[in-house]
Amino acid sequence: MAELIRVVVADDDALVRTGLSLILGADPGIEVVAEAADGVAAVEAARLHKPDVVLMDIRMPRMDGLAATEALRADGTGPVVVVLTTFNTDEYVLRALRAGASGFLLKDVPPTEFLRAVRVAASGESMLSPAVTTRLIDHVLRDGRDSGGDGGRGDSGRGHGLGDRDGKQAERARRAARAREALAVLSVREREVALAVGGGRSNAEIGAELFMSVGTVKTYVSRILGKLGCDNRVQVAILVHEADG
Repeated sequence: MAELIRVVVADDDALVRTGLSLILGADPGIEVVAEAADGVAAVEAARLHKPDVVLMDIRMPRMDGLAATEALRADGTGPVVVVLTTFNTDEYVLRALRAGASGFLLKDVPPTEFLRAVRVAASGESMLSPAVTTRLIDHVLRDGRDSGGDGGRGDSGRGHGLGDRDGKQAERARRAARAREALAVLSVREREVALAVGGGRSNAEIGAELFMSVGTVKTYVSRILGKLGCDNRVQVAILVHEADG
């Protein structure tokens, strides 16, 4: 019998916590080992119960989900974290991914999606579809292109916007240079796998595309994560897209 996937559910809404626990607990392969109403409790529960996966709300009291994710993933050995959100363009999701979260899940998805998310995350893959990956990464890259100004807030706003744009373009160039330098350590085959990861493809899809077994793909992905110093596939995807400038 396969081992149970152990899960901590962290959300400040008691109804959400209860609902998720009931959904997940109904699956014989998943065990909810603890619930947490804030980030501090989530970190404590994860360290005490050592779950495989933490479903982490972003906005919580005492310590938000971003800080909690950073605390759990600081040394790269913590549980897999999937952040929960109500907005699929939430800028905080990007910060969570950079902090080490393996993906995100909208709270209004069907119950079966929560079960799938836990299994996918526990298997080591990112909880992001190709379309979502592309949108999030575009948001990251656009942050380096756009001025971030608000256009119509008066004459002084325009000059400030130009300065912001120049600064963000410079930061974008620095990120691109760092990303290219990082990817240069990969072999040709590793880079092919990294590019596929950057496209949001699953291990099975990468295997079919590059004529590898899923096990071989997993080995390559693990090697790539180690060489690039990334916690998860999403961070690899961001590096790949940043390198394109």
